Amino acid sequence: MALAPELINTLARQLFEARQQRQSLRQFSRQHSEMTLADGYAIQRAWVALELAAGRRVRGHKIGLTSRAMQLSSQIDEPDYAPLMDDMLFEPGGDIPIDRFIAPRVEVELAFILGRDLQGPGVTLFDVLAATEWVTPAIEIIDARLEQFDRDTRAPRKVFDTIADFAACAGIVMGGRPVRVDSHDLRWIGAMLFKNGVIEETGLAAGVLNHPAMGIVWLANKLAAHGEGLKAGEVVLAGSFTRPTPAVAGDSFHVDYGPLGVVAFRFA
Repeated sequence: MALAPELINTLARQLFEARQQRQSLRQFSRQHSEMTLADGYAIQRAWVALELAAGRRVRGHKIGLTSRAMQLSSQIDEPDYAPLMDDMLFEPGGDIPIDRFIAPRVEVELAFILGRDLQGPGVTLFDVLAATEWVTPAIEIIDARLEQFDRDTRAPRKVFDTIADFAACAGIVMGGRPVRVDSHDLRWIGAMLFKNGVIEETGLAAGVLNHPAMGIVWLANKLAAHGEGLKAGEVVLAGSFTRPTPAVAGDSFHVDYGPLGVVAFRFA
């Protein structure tokens, strides 16, 4: 790590307060050009500690940057990850308060609900499939506590910023029809995303590392370096297979997963 522990704790506190107050911060990488990937994760872990001290719980994890195109654009050669806090889970079919967010966008994903623990290193695709109790349609709501584009220069944030910022995660809506992993070829699960009745995005789950469970393989082995693992009952968002779609108050979203049903909600 390049940043001092005291600075990491200060930046984590800024993010914690930004999420509470719904205010964007300037990109950390602009203020601290020496920032590294390790610093991003250190800030993220310090932020999680603040959330836990405030009474929140970790309900699972999200995996991002799973597509080759996103990795190239972010100048990174692997995915990233962040926790799912308990207040990030929203019910489908209703209104979600837009004032919970700063600049929300939505992505189409599959969520894996684990039936047993996964502890790396050495976790394989078959281990993940054996440990998964259900796979269900999901929509991730992403946000920017650290500005996506600098307010003055319009320079995009760096991957270090995104990692520190909970990998942009702000919410998850699960719905549709949960299925067992052996009931479908998960690579061929597709979805159509409609915003206000107009189709915006389509995609196949194979766009996530050729198989949506491969991100979870990567995560389980990545967490092992910190002595951590994935726990039974946790939700793991496997990664988006559509581009982010921006949202404003009044926008309604309807995502059709074919045989896996529909997830829908409205920003109010």
